[in-house]
Parts: sequence; structure tokens; C-alpha cells
Amino acid sequence: MSVTVIQAISTLGAALSRPFPLGVSAIPREHGPAAANVAVYSPAFSDVVLCFLAPGSHWKALLLPDKTDGVHHGLVENMPAGTLYGFYTQPGATGDELLLIDPEAEQLLLDPYGQYIEKKQRGNGGCAYLSVRMDQDFDWGAVARPNTPWRETVFYEAHVRGQTMLHPDIPEDIRGSYAGMAHPVMIAHLQELGVSAVELLPIHFHIDEPHLQKSGMSNYWGYNTLGFFAPHAGYASAAAQAAGPQAVQAELKGMIKALHMAGIEVILDVVYNHTAEGGADGPSYSWRGLAEEQYYRMRDGKYHDTTGCGNSLNFGNPQVIKMAMDSLRFWVQEYHIDGFRFDLAVSMARDGVHEFNPQHPFLLAAATDGVLAATKLIAEPWDVAHGGWQTGHFPTGWADWNDSFRDTVRQVWLGDRATMFAGNEAQGLASFADALGGSAAMFASSGRSAMASINLVTAHDGFTLADLTAYNVKHNEDNQEDNRDGTNENRSWNHGIEGITNNPHTLAHRARTARNLMATLLLSLGVPMITAGDELGRSQGGNNNVYCQDNEIAWLDWTMDREAKTMLAATQRLLKMRRSFLAAQPSSYPTRGRQSFIHWYGADGLPMTVERWSDPKERVLTMLMGSPTGVVDGLVVFNTGISDQDVVLPANPRFESPLEGMAGAGGPDATEGAAVAAPGGVAAPGAVAAGQLEYAESADVAAAVFAGPPRPYLLRMSTAEAAHTVDGEPTFVLPRGASAVPAGGTVRVEANTVQMYRNDLAPAPTP
Repeated sequence: MSVTVIQAISTLGAALSRPFPLGVSAIPREHGPAAANVAVYSPAFSDVVLCFLAPGSHWKALLLPDKTDGVHHGLVENMPAGTLYGFYTQPGATGDELLLIDPEAEQLLLDPYGQYIEKKQRGNGGCAYLSVRMDQDFDWGAVARPNTPWRETVFYEAHVRGQTMLHPDIPEDIRGSYAGMAHPVMIAHLQELGVSAVELLPIHFHIDEPHLQKSGMSNYWGYNTLGFFAPHAGYASAAAQAAGPQAVQAELKGMIKALHMAGIEVILDVVYNHTAEGGADGPSYSWRGLAEEQYYRMRDGKYHDTTGCGNSLNFGNPQVIKMAMDSLRFWVQEYHIDGFRFDLAVSMARDGVHEFNPQHPFLLAAATDGVLAATKLIAEPWDVAHGGWQTGHFPTGWADWNDSFRDTVRQVWLGDRATMFAGNEAQGLASFADALGGSAAMFASSGRSAMASINLVTAHDGFTLADLTAYNVKHNEDNQEDNRDGTNENRSWNHGIEGITNNPHTLAHRARTARNLMATLLLSLGVPMITAGDELGRSQGGNNNVYCQDNEIAWLDWTMDREAKTMLAATQRLLKMRRSFLAAQPSSYPTRGRQSFIHWYGADGLPMTVERWSDPKERVLTMLMGSPTGVVDGLVVFNTGISDQDVVLPANPRFESPLEGMAGAGGPDATEGAAVAAPGGVAAPGAVAAGQLEYAESADVAAAVFAGPPRPYLLRMSTAEAAHTVDGEPTFVLPRGASAVPAGGTVRVEANTVQMYRNDLAPAPTP
């Protein structure tokens, strides 16, 4: 048994301690830097003991002397940075009995506000987790946060470990670490790709679930949090881990600093909906042992699980809301984090009777908090309980992962084309246009614009972009769950052959489909998210649930063969075109009504109508988008069918008189039932867009209409195939001197192809 020194009361006097802030915090300078205020929420218990081990000292046990509104608190004279600590309490035990605890024989209760967690191996082969007091000092220098506007934001969802484990140009000793992510080679890749933010899978301290521990596998994704204020030490380099907690913390902060210096924001995927303690029969690491009935959702005395993970944190309790808010502010203030993606966010917005409330105090508090309001708040807008699908229903200040966009885009490019090749009719293109236009109707009821739509085709959970084109069904046998895990609703298509093939025709069409999916993602209104590796054509061998695969199945392959180079070149070109187009629009595009338009046309260059939107034979959609005060319009032709088409490039309404132009696009003189874009969004197919008359007659629009002949369209990219540079590298950059196509001209668009044009609005220079 370890030697434990019992302290009956703080030597500094109980009257000086305070119940706020929770956790371990510094106290007035006269007590010295090693002194600390300790506060922990545990309302049901009469007594809570703090056990702590200062560097070079013995374990000490202190009965926290004060209790205020359920918070036990006291002062500690010698608890410097690096001190290991935890709490202990038991129902019915007296204070004297609690003080007999042997800290090395028990799993102490972790501090819910602990800023670092250390894993200690025990002599019996087991392990224990202990909180560590930290010093948060770090030299950020003059490095400023990028503060990228939503319109310019492109997310890159990545895993700290998987991103660099196989990269040959990153030193082996830092691969798979925070330092590896910060390496100049990796930062150069992100910059050359053109993304503005990395969205990191969970880096809060997490552990493996018991069933994975028994199988010898691990929770690779990390959605099993044990510390909401503590970084995951396992993602630090071996050298940093050996040097201790302060070195681990410094490596993570150094990574964030390096990314900020490169103009790249850092977004954290956070899991406040449940904890690593699992179901009611799971271990007591922290919250369960301190305040089980307050921290967890209960119904009729039993856990009410809305997450499918065994427990759900009770956001009907103000103390839980406070913990989440304090954690978020901590990561922003101490780690300079730029935003958060909230896993199963609906569970965090359920009230005391477990119903979703879009005006939930937590949602409103986060969106209006003085620290958090400047960050990006992103909801995964669903959970597994009743009423769990809430895409489009979160309040202003929040953005939503748009699963409707994902499903629609997959259906058009994969499911529908498979259906047509089988000799059957596909769906019309109305939902496709809605997705391209930012799902405006879905977000309008919450008072938000297309900038609230986080558009995605893939994510960490599901098939990669390449696997969507290569597998009809999941292949998760390596997960040791008899292929039962992972979704069966993939909306994928293998192009006639399941999995790996050497057939050049199949490979070429798979690659083109992948480029079309990426093009649709990056050319739509809204905020795109790319999954790491999709820009390289990465495959997981058909595994659509690699949560437990900390190996080559889930890690990025940096071999960079011709297929990878081609996909990378296409993605880089698309992102450059996106930036160029946005730079040519006013700053309010596309969120303000009069500063945004989309017009829709069929293959014949005529506006879409109600009948055409629902006609399964209409497989070509032309999208003309821009702003009345912009200097470039963009025109994109989507041939989603299985046959090549001659496509008429429509006349741009801005080169005609205002009313004539609007009539041609579904305005007041248009054919009844024309479906067009209202300023700032897409009208529902079958309805004349509201506001078109105001749009046509407004002075600013009239001033923006150019007299004279229409400007020609310049083809800037096609997804059909790559060209090659003089060095033989694939490229999708077209020469600036490419032949222009006049309005009303006809172009040939191959099946399964996207063509992108620009319409420069300034008159051509006089010869």
C-alpha cells in the first residue's frame, strides 16, 4: 500500500476557497504559484476527498471542506503544475473512512475539468487514469487566427494519425502525430490543394471501448471521450510523450500555430453527447461516480440513451450545459481553436423531457457567447432517438451537415446512372438543382442562408469517394462483426464490376464519376467539406466503417500513382475555380437576395419548366449563376445521363433588357410554371420564383445589365479527361486562349461529364 499523508483541512483555510471556476485553478499571488483552488460538482455526496501527488512528493488526501450548491471546494497549498490527482467518494461513507483511500489501488475519479489525463500502468497489468494539473503558458507570438469568412471556407476532414502515417516525406518519428500534421510537407499539401480549414476527428482524450480491448482493436476515430478539457496524448510524437504532459500540450499548440501561420483554420470534431463510461454497467471513471443522476439522461430511474453509445449526457441539466460551454471556451482561449463540429448534436439540444428544441439554451448560448460567437459551430443534425433527424432546423449561428445534399448528389451520379444502364427510368433533376442551390428551402425556415449548409458527399463514416464508384455493397469483414456494422444505404455504384479491377474502361469511368462528384460538391452554393484522401482517390477496400482500423485500411496512401495525381489535379483546379469565381462577386454573395441569382436551363438552352423538372429523360442541367453586381458569371453543364448530348449554351439574361432577360429565366413574362432561382436561392420546381419582378425592376440590377451583344462563354474545365503538361503530369487547366462559344452556340457534352464555363462581363478590349 502507498504512503498517503492525510490532510484534514487545507492549510490555507476553507473560508478562502470558492466553488467557481470548477476544476483546479490558480489563487491570489500571495499564496504562491503552487497553491490551487479545487472545485468539483458532486451534489449527492456529503463528502469528497481529493487525492494528489505533487512531483517528488507522497500521495496526500484532503477532505474538501466546503460545499456550495452541490460543488465541493477547498484550497491546496502545494499542488504545482505536473501534480497527479483525482477524487474519491462512496455512498454512506464518512469523511474519515474516505480518507483511508489508497490512490494506487483504486481508479480515482477524474476531474471533469482536468486539462490533461495520464495513463498509469499498474503492477497487475491493468491501468489507471489520473488528472494532471497543467500550466497553459505558450508563446503564440504574433500569429493571428485566419478568421476565414464562411463563403471562402472549404473544410478538409482529417484524422491526425491517419493523415501522415504513410507519408514518405515526413520523418518517421513524427508520422501520425500533431508534429506530423504541422510538418511543412503536409501544410504545403493543404495549401496547394486550396482548403481553408482542417476539421480534425476527435482529439479530446479518449479510450477504447471494452469490446474493442478484448478483440485487440482500438477506437481509431476517437468518439469515446474521457476528458473534455484534455488533449489526446497518443497523438503526440514519441519524444513529446516521453517528455511529459507539457511537451504534449506544446506540440498540439505548435501544430495549431503552424496551421494558422499558413492561413488554415483548425476545427475540432467534439463529442459532448456521451462519455466513455458507457452504459449503466460500465466503469466509473468520472461523471458516473461524482453525479450520475445529474450528468446522464434518466427516465424512470434508468439511462435514456439517445446516442446508441450506452449513455447520453443530460443537456436538460444546467451543469452539463455549463461544462460543455466551459470546455468550448477553454479550447478557443487556450488552444486558439477556430470552430467545432458537434457529433450527434441533436442529443445536445434535447430538453428535460428528451425532445429536440431548436431554441435549446445550449444552442443559443453557444451561438451568442462572447468567445464562441466568432467561431464556426457545426451540427451533425441527427441522433438515434425519436425525432432525431433535424437537418435545417438548428438556429442562426449554427451550420448543419447536409445529408440531403449527400444523398441527392450520390443518387444522381451513381444510383440513377446504374438504373438507366439497367434499362429503367431514373428520377427527375429537381432535387439535384435544390442541392446545387444550397438547399435554400430547407434552411429558410430557421432564418439561415445557403451558408448554413455544410455540403458533403463523403465523410469519415461511410465509403470514400473512390469506393462509392467501385462497390455496390459494404465489405466490413475486417471489423470482426460479420459485416453487420456500417450502413447498407450507400447509394453507390460499382460501374459493373465489384471492387478491384484492371479493366481500363471501368477504371476510366469510375474516375470520371469521382471527378463529377467532386465538381458538384465544390461548385454548389453552401460550404463544402472534402474528406481527407478523396483528393487522391483513396480506397478503403469497400469498408464503410473503419472506426476500429488503425492501419493501412484507414490511413492515407501517399503513393501518388497516375490515378492519384489525376484526381488531385482535378480537385486543385476545381478549388481554384471556386476561389476565382467568388473573388469576382460582391462580398454579400450569395447571402443577400439581390446579390445572387441562379438560372436553370435544359440541353436545348431553354428554361426548365415544371414538366421538365420531373421528366426522367431530362438528364442535362445547365446552371448559370452569379451576382447582378459581379464581374464574372459561371455556367456549369451537368450531363448526368448515359449518352452524349449536344447542349445549347443559353443567352445570359443580363445582356438583354431587364424584363426580357427575366422573362427568359422564368420572370413575370415567363411560361407558367417555370422553375428558376429567386434572388439568394432556388425556387421550388413548379413555382415562379418570388421576387423576380422586384429583381428585374431594381435600379442596381438594371444598371448591371450590359448593353451590346452577349459575351461569349469560355470553357475553363471539363471532367471528361485530363490533359498533360510538358512534363507528362495530368492537368485540368485549359489554355486561356481556348475558343469561346457564343451564346446560343452548341457544344458536345459527353455522358457522365461536367463542363465549366465563365462569362466575363467586361467588354472585350477594342483591337
